[in-house]
Amino acid sequence: MKLSNFLASTSTIAISLMASQAAYAQTAQTAAADTTSAPELEVVVVTAQKRTENLQDTPISISVLSAQALENRGVKSLVDLGDGAIPSLKVAPFFSRPGALIMNVRGIGVLSDSNQPARDQGVGVYVDGVYLGRPQGLGTALYDIESIEVLKGPQGTLFGRNTEGGAVNIVSRKPSGKFKMTALAGAGNFGSYKSELRVDLPKFANISIKLDGVITARDGWVENPLVSAEDFGGYKKRGYRVAALWEPTANFSADYAYDNGYDATTTLYLQLTEPGTARLAAVPTVQAKRAKVAGVGVPQQESIGKTWGHRLGMDWNITDNLRLKSITSYRDLSQGQYDNGNAQSGLFLIQASGVFTGQGFARYSLAKFTQDQFSQEVQVIGETERLKYVGGVLFYEENVEDNAQAFNTAQFTDATGSAFTYLSLNYAAQRIDRASRVKTTSKGVFGQATYNPAFLGDKLRITLGGRYTQDKKEGTLFTVNGALPVVNGVSGARALNKTWDRFDPLVNVSYDLSDDIMVYVKHSSGYKSGGANSRSLFYSPFNPEAVSMEEIGAKIEFFNRRARLNVAAYTGTYEDIQLDFSAQYAQVDPVTGNLLTTLRTTTETTNAPGDGKLSGFEADLSFAATERLTFNASYAYNKVEIPATVNPFRQSNGQLITVPIPIYQVYTPESSGSVSADYEQPFMGATIQAHLDANFSDGFYANYTDVAYDPVTRAVTVRQPKGESSMIVNGRIALTDIAVGDGVATFSLWSRNLLDEEHIFYKSRSVLGGVNAFFNEPRTIGFEVKLKM
Repeated sequence: MKLSNFLASTSTIAISLMASQAAYAQTAQTAAADTTSAPELEVVVVTAQKRTENLQDTPISISVLSAQALENRGVKSLVDLGDGAIPSLKVAPFFSRPGALIMNVRGIGVLSDSNQPARDQGVGVYVDGVYLGRPQGLGTALYDIESIEVLKGPQGTLFGRNTEGGAVNIVSRKPSGKFKMTALAGAGNFGSYKSELRVDLPKFANISIKLDGVITARDGWVENPLVSAEDFGGYKKRGYRVAALWEPTANFSADYAYDNGYDATTTLYLQLTEPGTARLAAVPTVQAKRAKVAGVGVPQQESIGKTWGHRLGMDWNITDNLRLKSITSYRDLSQGQYDNGNAQSGLFLIQASGVFTGQGFARYSLAKFTQDQFSQEVQVIGETERLKYVGGVLFYEENVEDNAQAFNTAQFTDATGSAFTYLSLNYAAQRIDRASRVKTTSKGVFGQATYNPAFLGDKLRITLGGRYTQDKKEGTLFTVNGALPVVNGVSGARALNKTWDRFDPLVNVSYDLSDDIMVYVKHSSGYKSGGANSRSLFYSPFNPEAVSMEEIGAKIEFFNRRARLNVAAYTGTYEDIQLDFSAQYAQVDPVTGNLLTTLRTTTETTNAPGDGKLSGFEADLSFAATERLTFNASYAYNKVEIPATVNPFRQSNGQLITVPIPIYQVYTPESSGSVSADYEQPFMGATIQAHLDANFSDGFYANYTDVAYDPVTRAVTVRQPKGESSMIVNGRIALTDIAVGDGVATFSLWSRNLLDEEHIFYKSRSVLGGVNAFFNEPRTIGFEVKLKM
């Protein structure tokens, strides 16, 4: 029996047994539990408002994953949250490239391509208060995480620019000042392995030090028939983090951290699932089910991302009610992207001759991306008997540069497309198709205050806040489709020099109906910075897009805090949405002036006219059924309507078609949810832990327009399809608290996509009607051994 089948069968049986045992234990122990201590949910602590608070006292919609929840779900990096653990949050690779992530909250965040220097995402990602400015580098392995908070809805007041959809706040575990050590090792199918080492050193000279290291890897899950090339869907992640906490006095502390990460991934495999009307090559091409082996072998190498950075935080309690904080950070990243994942979709012929001989395919898309950023934030946090307030200033500066190449790596050698050869190419010598660099400078000042008047018995809280931000982008598109100074009549390097100003307000009123029920109503706004498109000819600036939202919610605890229900409903407007449109053009030889036969592609960005509409509903439920059994359930309904927009390239007989075309929100299922159960049971001096979660989602669009171009008329020819709905089940069973010398050990068996469910999450039609698709990952399963001292 294969290891994967054996582990899958074992884990399924074991988790079923645990569920049965949980039901039996619940019945047998109900009387004892009732006569001793009733079960109660743990308090969830968040830092969403720049101070430590109970989740139930924070009047905004937040979902939190604790360290234990992350371990139970097998989350090694942010990529793994793509299975839907938090329904309102959608995480996905940028096209086939896991080296850059798409992150949407409530359907807001990424609609167009943010994988370039002068573009931004609409969901801010923060690690210990430091904003990570690029979608590249987000796939690195997570270190010792205390919690991940997902703040839903615009967070423009306290978190600033590029948080129109929300913010993902990652909180690391701080040094404890006591000796602790955790060592973990594990392995699984697809050649996967993982090891972690965490060491807390004893405090000396008022300094506490913590060391974290992690290595995790997996082979690809789609085999590449070209033996010398990498398979599709593999990764190697490693990194380390050093943190130090200095506490010279009772009211002052300084914490420093340095991290260094390495993330090597291979692209996903884009399958041709429907052939369309094109003439296909004779080599195998159409694969309607999730492929185990690619239809054709292609050159493929790892895309390597490297990140490192410093963080210095200082915290001074000036008085018992007044606190001054400073967060200083410098970060650096480089990301190579080597993408030959769409070779299958290139195996068709549209030339009038109908002869494959000499035609190239397996288009290798290479891109290099570098960024460095510096940020400085100062916060003043205080309170009086009736007033809590926070204010501050922020300075952020980043320098980003990228380039891109694309060339064929294979060529047909016969007329029917049944034989081909790989081209011997020096990749470094291939022409640079485009290149740009940008410097972004952002300055902000913010403040927020909550007043608790006495006349309603301390039950009412009124919060007012606002942030003023100034963004400046100075950039140059210095290579356009492989040529300058003249491309298709556009001459010289194209410059960007643009400044935008923005004010984002917040009004929040909350009221305690009882000790266990709080209701609130909130108005907030946020925005995504403007920029320019480095895939275009003209590099023309586009304006920021913004979200303004009204939200009403309730946070409820009942059954003596055995149950917790948090709900929120919202509506809002989505303004000046940034949309990309693409077309091909004929290139002019800059020397002779002759029209070249090779067609190039240009992409231009426009802000959609009018306002889009947003609406939705969210609910999070937790229930401690017994002291040993806990259930959790989450649901989100997110609806996004975007104004129809004129495509500037849509023509008929040389005339622009001015009729607006429909626009669809991408990477946003309307309906999604997650349920989970956690159970503990003493067993022969140790403890058995069992976890099971199921995550469901509607299908979503991967392309936001119906547009596909006829090569001659450029008219609309097909409609884009949605991806398929999904149900992903994950499980983990562990035997823990096993005494081993001075420590305790844990043995665990885990599985992601336990039932090996198969679905297409990305689906798009080609110009010629064929359907291209990315499938979800197959079942992964493994075991881990952990020792804590």
